Amino acid sequence: MDSGPGVRRAEPEDLEPAVEALAAAFYDDPAWIHLMPDPGDRVERLLRFFSEVLSHADPVATDVWVTDDGSGAAVWKAPGRWSSDPLETVRSGPSMWRVFGRRLPLATRTLMRVERRHPRRPDHWYLQFLGVVPARQGQGLGSRLMGPLLGRLDEGRLPAFLEASTDRSRALYERHGFDVTATFHMPRRGPLLRQMWRDPR
Repeated sequence: MDSGPGVRRAEPEDLEPAVEALAAAFYDDPAWIHLMPDPGDRVERLLRFFSEVLSHADPVATDVWVTDDGSGAAVWKAPGRWSSDPLETVRSGPSMWRVFGRRLPLATRTLMRVERRHPRRPDHWYLQFLGVVPARQGQGLGSRLMGPLLGRLDEGRLPAFLEASTDRSRALYERHGFDVTATFHMPRRGPLLRQMWRDPR
């Protein structure tokens, strides 16, 4: 019998655990290390970032899934809603400065490169973030978090897209039908990002 935690759509009270889970999951991620090189304040900066992202997420454009025990979260963007709103980007400037500090220009250039390379097909869902706390990684929680929406996409015959920042995450996504379609480096000789596409099964 499977005794692992269940997975469900996030409720308002799930915001804080989801932020904490994502911050813990990405602490050792090479992309985030490149943006936040100081390990002394990286946790605090990641908490600020994911709190900003989730607290201002448009519920029409964003689908957030969490584990019942707060150990992981997945953040999906609906078709046509993956791109940043320029006005919202300007409004979030002060909070993003608190997140990235002097590396805000690098973070901005990174976002611009990611968005420039994003597929222009209007029908796909975008897996923006998927994270599980380190102590629970390797236990199938990432698969559980993806499962409900991937099932819906298969039923609706809709594709999905994401960027993977590690070979380990790439392998996870490949097990669920994603294929690497291109790669590129973050600015300033940053780490490799793998663009991955999934056609419905």
